[in-house]
Amino acid sequence: MSLLLQFLFSGLTTGSVYALVGIGFNIVYNSTSILNLAQGEFVVIGGLMMWFFLEGMNLPFATSVALTLTVAATVALLMERLTIKPLLKKGDLLLMIMVTIAVSILIRGLLMFKFGKDPYTYPPFTEGEPLVIYGAVITQQTLWVIGITALSIVILYLFFNKTMLGRAMKACSLDIKAARLMGINVSNMVMLSFIISGLIGAIGGIAITPISLMEYDKGAMLSVKGFCAAIMGGLGRGRGAVVGGFTLGILESFTAGYIHSGFKDAVALLIMLFILFFRPAGIFGKTETLRLRKF
Repeated sequence: MSLLLQFLFSGLTTGSVYALVGIGFNIVYNSTSILNLAQGEFVVIGGLMMWFFLEGMNLPFATSVALTLTVAATVALLMERLTIKPLLKKGDLLLMIMVTIAVSILIRGLLMFKFGKDPYTYPPFTEGEPLVIYGAVITQQTLWVIGITALSIVILYLFFNKTMLGRAMKACSLDIKAARLMGINVSNMVMLSFIISGLIGAIGGIAITPISLMEYDKGAMLSVKGFCAAIMGGLGRGRGAVVGGFTLGILESFTAGYIHSGFKDAVALLIMLFILFFRPAGIFGKTETLRLRKF
């Protein structure tokens, strides 16, 4: 029982990050139909920049968080304005996906140039004794990760359903032409979707780095697992990414604990193949053709 709970909480912790990356995928996909394969890099930006401001420059915690989120938002903004916006009207979906891969490689190279290949970490948000539940040891940072993820999900739900700006973004995801006729600036909504997705990824990186060492090259695998979480629940479905992320994290943890840790990363790939072959629309999605919206 103690091992089961230990693996369960470990899976929920990593699954929280996968869920946030999956949500970032969905936010961009809903506004542009683009799969932003650089999404995992924002988790790395969050972790490494937080270390830089907190440990490297010895700034206060709140200031470090604010500066880290500012950097992530700026990178996302530059990515959208410089690479995605000029290509939207051309309507070449494959080209834009390839551009996101190029941006991912560029960000990875810049991070390696700045931070090297060493792993980085910093102290947990709060010090104290871990919780012991039926023999399972749960660190306080684990609770922080799960709590921050839950809070982010609630804030995003309220933003998209209770604010005018969020509803405008949802309108763009449903019908670009109708949204434009209603006076919504579609270009700004696309830009905002990239900024929000970058912030969500950085928040995950800030929360998980005290538990899991952050390295410059973790972004690629995080993108794969976040994409797996997104398609598992149904691409474009927010709740689907949450369910998919937590499910993937738990399956990975049980695989590493009960079978072999070397098979952990293969779980996401196997799930992706299974979903793509037998249930392309995901758990909550509806079967439809992947196509680029007309801008």
